[in-house]
Formats: sequence, C-alpha cells, structure tokens
Amino acid sequence: MIQEIIQPKTVILPDTYRQVRSWTKRLCASLETEDYVVQPTPDVSPPKWHLGHTTWFWEQFVLLPHAPGYRAFHDDFSFVFNSYYESVGRRVLRTQRGNLSRPTVEQVYEYRAYVDEAMTRFLSGELLTTELRSLIELGLNHEQQHQELLATDIKYILGHNPLFPAIDMPVNERAVDQPGPAVFLPEGVYTIGFRNESGGFCFDNELNAHKVYLNDVTLSGQLVTNAEYLEFIEAGGYQQFRHWLSDGWSWVNAQQIEAPLYWYKIDGRWYSYSFAGLQPVDPALPVCHVSFYEADAYARWRGGRLPTEAEWESAALSENPFRWGLRWEWTASAYLAYPGFTTAEGAVGEYNGKFMSGQMVLRGASVVTPEGHSRPTYRNFFQPDKRWQYTGIRLIQS
Repeated sequence: MIQEIIQPKTVILPDTYRQVRSWTKRLCASLETEDYVVQPTPDVSPPKWHLGHTTWFWEQFVLLPHAPGYRAFHDDFSFVFNSYYESVGRRVLRTQRGNLSRPTVEQVYEYRAYVDEAMTRFLSGELLTTELRSLIELGLNHEQQHQELLATDIKYILGHNPLFPAIDMPVNERAVDQPGPAVFLPEGVYTIGFRNESGGFCFDNELNAHKVYLNDVTLSGQLVTNAEYLEFIEAGGYQQFRHWLSDGWSWVNAQQIEAPLYWYKIDGRWYSYSFAGLQPVDPALPVCHVSFYEADAYARWRGGRLPTEAEWESAALSENPFRWGLRWEWTASAYLAYPGFTTAEGAVGEYNGKFMSGQMVLRGASVVTPEGHSRPTYRNFFQPDKRWQYTGIRLIQS
C-alpha cells in the first residue's frame, strides 16, 4: 500500500499544489518555443515533455480513478507522457521524445491548465482519504524531482548550443561552499535510513532504518573546488590509467573525456557554461558535473576515497555536521535495497525498486533541488558515467 511507502503530512492544501506547479512553469519562463522540443541526448528530455509528464501523473493517478465525472484532456496523452510505468500501458520511447513536434507547446500548457483546474476543485473537496493524501504527497515530490531534471535538462540543451546562450533562471550556480571542520566518526554502530517516528515524507528506497557498523572515519568539511580539480587535470589525471577503474578508463578513452562537463579550453584558459553564459572557470566554486568515474579517479589521485552512503548520512546527522546541498555528492555505494525493502503493488511500486541495478548512490542535494525537497536520508542514484546533474565530490580524508 502507498501508506507503507511514504509518510503523509497532516494537511495538503490547494495552495501547496499551486506553489509546486507554478515553480515548474517558472523554470521555463525564459525559454523560447524552439527550446521546448530539443533532445540532444537520450538522458535529456525536452522541457515540453517534462511539463506534460508531470501533468499526466496527476491525471492518471489522481483524477481519472478518484474524481467523479473527470474526463481525460486527450486520449493520446497517456501514450505520449507516460515515462516508464509498464503497468499503465504503452508509451513513447525515451529516445523518441525529441520527435514530438505535436502536441504543441501551447497545447501542453492548455493541458496543464485543464488538469490544474480539476485538481484545485478536487483538493478543495471532501474526498481526500488518508491514502489519497499520501498519493498526492508522492505526486508533489514527483513533480519536484522533475523540476530538478527540468533545470538540468535545460542547461544541457543550451550548454550544447554553439551560441552558449545566457538565460534568466532562478538558480544560484555561483554559491560557494563555506569551509568547515572535518567530521570525525568514531568506530561504532550507526543507524541509517528514514525513521518512521520522525514523520514527514520519504521515498520507499529510504526505508527501512537499519544499523551499520563503521570504522573510524573522517569526512572532509568542504567539497572539492574547481581549483583543486584543476590540479588533477594539469597533473595529467585524465591520461594516467592507474587512477581509474577499468570501466572508467574505457569510458574516458571512448568518449575522449578530459574535463568536467561544460568545461572548454579556449586559448589556453578554461571556461565553463552556466545559465549566465560561457565564463572563465571560477576556482572557488565546488567542482560540478563530474561522473562517478571522475570523482573516484580524483579521490584515488588525491590519496583519499569517496564516502559510503552510510558514512555520509551518519556524518550529516552528527552533532557537528558538514554543510551540504550545493552538489549531489557521489558515494562509493551501489544503489541497492535496504534490509526489509518491499515493492508496493501497482504502478507506484515501479517508482524506485526496479532501478536497483548498475547505479551508484548520490547524497545531499544541489542548487537546483527545490526548496523542501532534501533530507539526510534521501537516496539519489545514477549510472556511474552520468554527469549532467549538479554532481560534486566530498572526500574521506586519509
């Protein structure tokens, strides 16, 4: 049941729904119509698809089964905007989302308005059972996940435009990590995972809380900076196989990787793309858009290692935690189920569990994570070569 996956808040108001939905539109406010359709790589979905998919979620899982008299906006939209829910039916392949010149951007915004009006009526009614409140809570967090994906996908689209256009985005990409003391964890038994007694929301992959044994370990109080990562580049880190995992070394050579994503060397100087356009690399900023392979290789070159997710969470919940939230931080942990993890029945059960293969865990949050959508137990996950998200590095000190 959904109640076993998430912990509902006491009240969900129409205002909360409107706030979350309006932020999605705010992220797209500076786009031109042509920007909405581009899909330069299969990992990136066009902004128009994100707008439609997050709307489809509300229509498919809330309105159609629970709102009396509701009629779907368009019969084909479930096929177009379903993402990966096998139990819901057919869908457009992820690699083909960039071919969707129809429905138009205007029609997708009409779809959002239609569903938002129906959802506002539904949330103001008297049909909200505990189970429905939990489902709506999941839907809000689902949309916030897509807001982060939307921001990073827009950056990838514009960052691969030869003009490197600057646009107005409500994102502080120039936030500097404030130096802090290292965090020492003494040898002992620690509890990780979401605690049910704490209340609030969590995804199913954060359950169940369980004990782990850790040796003495010290985590850096600061993320690796661009200046520090430049030392790795200039020391020939991308040309020396001894720093790399075998798969990582194959990836570096096959893709001809020589710097983080969005970095370009022009006339002997490194530049990087941000929403402000192409600018010189700022040495003070935490390094960003690196893969797990790069993070692991840098750690080996520096003589350290990446923390496990248990070490990261325990340090983040310690009496003197490090500051986190500027970058998703790669860990040395594979994305696997916690003890006692169960998959819910129906489409909701497809949310996390079926992706527990071939991916690495990231912890924390980033500058594009929506407000209120982060917590120390949150488990993000991507394949080890992915780097279009705002990913960074924190080291275990040797």
